Amino acid sequence: MTYQETFTISTPGRGIYPLSDLIQKKVGDSNIHCGICHVFLRHTSASLILCENTDPQVQKDIETFLSAWVKDGDPRYTHVEEGPDDMAAHLRNLLTSSDLTIPITEGKLHLGRWQGIYLYEHRFSPMERSITVTVLGE
Repeated sequence: MTYQETFTISTPGRGIYPLSDLIQKKVGDSNIHCGICHVFLRHTSASLILCENTDPQVQKDIETFLSAWVKDGDPRYTHVEEGPDDMAAHLRNLLTSSDLTIPITEGKLHLGRWQGIYLYEHRFSPMERSITVTVLGE
């Protein structure tokens, strides 16, 4: 059996936003008991991450790390059409991911105790992000 749905998330700008509950709802809607859930973000200036879901300091540290590695407005970037965060957002996407695959067990995402699914917005401006969830199994 296959289930697929595309939905939109609005972000207020750069930050890390929880998706686990929303993705779990899609898995529940699928009525698939055992299988896989594939989550795909249809953008190149944001990403999906699977990370620690309890201490918000982890998310702050992720941003601190990526800000040091990929600087907004770096004068070496030539792709700056949409502002100083434009190329930096694309590079952050390359260092993270546009998709995740999670097993489904007993109708639930089979995440580890401390794992959560997040949308990581790399642009400063508010954005509309399209996400496709595909659930395969029985």
